[in-house]
Amino acid sequence: MRIRLAAIFGLLAFGGCVSSLRWPNQPAPVSYDNPACIPLANHDQVWDGVVDVVGEYFRVEREDPVRQLGDTFTEGRIDTYYKTGATYLEPWDHDSADGYNKLESTLQSIRRRAVVKVIPAQNGGFWVDVAVFKELENVVQPEHATAGSATFRNDSSLTRVFNPDQPTGFNSGWIPQGRDTVLEQRILGQILERFTPEGTPVPVN
Repeated sequence: MRIRLAAIFGLLAFGGCVSSLRWPNQPAPVSYDNPACIPLANHDQVWDGVVDVVGEYFRVEREDPVRQLGDTFTEGRIDTYYKTGATYLEPWDHDSADGYNKLESTLQSIRRRAVVKVIPAQNGGFWVDVAVFKELENVVQPEHATAGSATFRNDSSLTRVFNPDQPTGFNSGWIPQGRDTVLEQRILGQILERFTPEGTPVPVN
C-alpha cells in the first residue's frame, strides 16, 4: 500500500513539474470543426483514410462504408470496441490524449469508444463526424474495503434503453463521463492532415 501511495504522489509531482512541457503526442493548440469537411470526391479514398486513422486508437468493431447508389452516396459509420484508457506506463497508446487524461487513467479505471460517421456533403466532398465517449468504472466498494458484501445498496434500479450513439446506461458497471473532445480533436487533426493539399500548413501531433 505504501509503495502504491508513493507511486501516485510521484506521478502527481512529476505531472506538476512538466505540465508546461509539450510532449510529442500532445495535441496541437488548434480547434477543428466537428464534423469537419473533406473536399474530396473519391469516397473510397476518404473512407480508407478515416478507417486507418481510427484504427490507430481503437479496434474497429463494425464498419458500414460509404456506398455509391446511382448518383447518391450513403452515410458511412464506424463503431469501435471499448478500450481501456492508456496510463503513464503505456506511452505507446494515445487514446489518453493529454497529460490530464493520462493521469486520470493511471489513477482510475477509464474506458472509451468511438462512433465515426462519414456523411456526404451537398456540394461534394464528405463531412467526418467523430464522437468519443468516455466512461468511469462504477465499483461496488473501494479496493481492500472491509465493509461486508451484505451492506445494502442505495443505487437506483433504473436501466436505460441501449442507444448505439450514446454511452452505456446506469447499472452497467460504468458511469458515463460525456464526450472526450480532446481525443476527438486529435483524431480529426490526423484525418484532415491526410487530405490537406500539399503546402497548406496544418498543425500535426
